[in-house]
Amino acid sequence: MSILIKNGRIITAADDYQADIFIEGETISAIGKNLNVQADQIIDASGKLVIPGGIDPHVHLEMPFMGTYSSDNYETGTRAALFGGTTTVIDFILQTQGKSLQSALDEWKGRSTNNAVGDYSFHMAVTDFNENTRKEIQHIVEVEGITSFKTFMAYKGALMINDSQMVGLMEEVKKHGGLINVHATNGDMIDYLIAKHKAEGKLEPLYHYLSQPEVTEAEASGRFADMANYTGCPGYIVHLTCEGALNAVRNATKRNQNVFVETCIQYLVLDASLYEQNFEGAKWVMSPPLREKKDQETLWAGLNQGTVKVVATDHCPFMWEQKLMGKDDFSKIPNGHPAIENRMELLFSEGVNKGKITLNKYVEVACTNAAKIFGMFPKKGTIAIGSDADIVLLDPNEKHIVSAKTHHMNVDYSGYEGWELTGKVKTVLLRGKVVIDNNECKVSKGYGQFIKRKKVQGKI
Repeated sequence: MSILIKNGRIITAADDYQADIFIEGETISAIGKNLNVQADQIIDASGKLVIPGGIDPHVHLEMPFMGTYSSDNYETGTRAALFGGTTTVIDFILQTQGKSLQSALDEWKGRSTNNAVGDYSFHMAVTDFNENTRKEIQHIVEVEGITSFKTFMAYKGALMINDSQMVGLMEEVKKHGGLINVHATNGDMIDYLIAKHKAEGKLEPLYHYLSQPEVTEAEASGRFADMANYTGCPGYIVHLTCEGALNAVRNATKRNQNVFVETCIQYLVLDASLYEQNFEGAKWVMSPPLREKKDQETLWAGLNQGTVKVVATDHCPFMWEQKLMGKDDFSKIPNGHPAIENRMELLFSEGVNKGKITLNKYVEVACTNAAKIFGMFPKKGTIAIGSDADIVLLDPNEKHIVSAKTHHMNVDYSGYEGWELTGKVKTVLLRGKVVIDNNECKVSKGYGQFIKRKKVQGKI
């Protein structure tokens, strides 16, 4: 099957030009002005922006958490991602303490294989680093093509590892060409504050936020940067939310250290005042929590300065009924927020359309940098000859309303209900096939492929 996309304005992280794109099979074979080729299908992209398929490197699909599961599985979650212009996601495998990494990988493969609609890959979360786990790292990187390893500095007794395990894991991962992702918050301090608030009878969602003050994230981000600097292991801080944490990374740059930083769309556009709505605030209970207006300003500045490299989602949706598990105790509210479908359009409308970032920066932080950092570039993340034909046609002027009534995520509310956005994803191609057109999905579960990734460079 060949496709010719004509008359589009092509935007990459570096370029902005008018040209045609010729696709043969799954990849781009030619780009040029007025291409004179025969194609099975012609798509007229007049008036549209033609951008690479989005990459969301932080999602949780069908994830076990607090006695329940996140409500999007591989079929519903990756399909919703496609509707929003995200063609590839990276999910987190969670090792069970006391069990092997391989057993966790087998469990997640059981959920994902032949179920994904869009392309996907995995990070391996290491929750029990010991001599047996150490021996598995090389196989996970070189055979399975999973080159990033997640660690938690919070959730003691379930996911958290201590600093000695962190340093040992960093040394092993560095040896085999991998990278460490980290949830950087001070778990001991957070646990203390949760217990203190509960003992005082303060049980509303607001106290989830007040149990994770900025200092808990700033301290852990600095500590992680120090350990990564000592071991020389490439480090990536997921879902960074606040000025204090970003300043810890800025300090690390003074010693010429490179720490990759990801934020999430909600931290750029929502703030902690939402927690003041009594239990309604549970919709935005996530970890780390939403922050203050000044933190939004810091994160937008960080994107433009290049200290924040990626905008992801930490998509981890729960039905309202699941959120009600914590109606009498904020610590029992499942943590998570639905956004996998909204990220690209929100970032365009709130970022590009409001003059906070350029079109090139938009593509860089929504598509290209994640591909570079996680070993998928130039197969993914750009529009270039030989790259996968993962392409989004976006109408920059179309206005639309975000609503749970019309979204495709398997969750019965939206964190952005009623927001009017400018900029709408119209057509999406994944590996040379039109998968979304006229608000209709053209492929079934099983079309999505697992993407094996290259060893990481630690620089982009």
